[in-house]
Amino acid sequence: MTTMRKPVLILATAVLALLGASCTKLKSRDQLNKGIESFRNAQYPDAVEHFKTAVQLDPSYATARMYLATSYMQQYIPGADSPENNQFWDAAYSQFKTVVDQDSKNSMAITSIASLYLQKKDWENARRWYARLLALEPNNKDAYYSLGYIAYSQWYPEYNKERMALSMKEDDPFPFKDAKAREQLLAQYGPMIDEGLKNLDKCLQIDPEYEDAMSYENLLIRQRAYLADNKDDFVAQSKVADGWMNKALDTIKVKADRKAKKSGGGIVADTDSSQ
Repeated sequence: MTTMRKPVLILATAVLALLGASCTKLKSRDQLNKGIESFRNAQYPDAVEHFKTAVQLDPSYATARMYLATSYMQQYIPGADSPENNQFWDAAYSQFKTVVDQDSKNSMAITSIASLYLQKKDWENARRWYARLLALEPNNKDAYYSLGYIAYSQWYPEYNKERMALSMKEDDPFPFKDAKAREQLLAQYGPMIDEGLKNLDKCLQIDPEYEDAMSYENLLIRQRAYLADNKDDFVAQSKVADGWMNKALDTIKVKADRKAKKSGGGIVADTDSSQ
């Protein structure tokens, strides 16, 4: 009699375990929904508590963890160096990284980590994570654009610092007065500028109307012109830069006209992610 009842007890225990797990998942999803409501109302501290509970109930629930990380990220203020602000960055990174550890192909989490490093101006780590994103999404135009932006962000402070040291003005007619300084900058930053321009080119191959990429093509080429060793090269590169600037302005106008036609005229909300 006891032997016959044993399988029934095992089955009952398994059923109860499944019901318990199901109940826990339902509670987790309820907390997720409450968190989303708070998130939509920009009540990020409340949203964090709901998402934290959802994750505690179901640690493998990637959606809840992504919302939790994003809630922390929303509270992070780029450039504000304070213990509380740094904690928001650390908390956001930790949750996004856990998602990536659980699913190495989660491009949304990888993008978010790259963006966090970008906001922190940690250029090398931002570059590393955007490269990881492109390994998954070779046609991600925003990743290519971001890599071009990073190149500019690393190069421009050094370019500007050297110009100030040489007492050069923006309207000075020709490249660096100090040949040694020019050669050092070219050796150190020339490859970075070239790589940045290649990434911007790839962005524009994917989206020929990505005007922000055109703007940074203009800036990088214009500044690279100051590293030229002769006036003809300087003038030639400056003309190319002018071309990109004009193309960016023309594209902005074309897009504005297109939106006006679709809406029947007037001012419309801009939803283009590249702007």
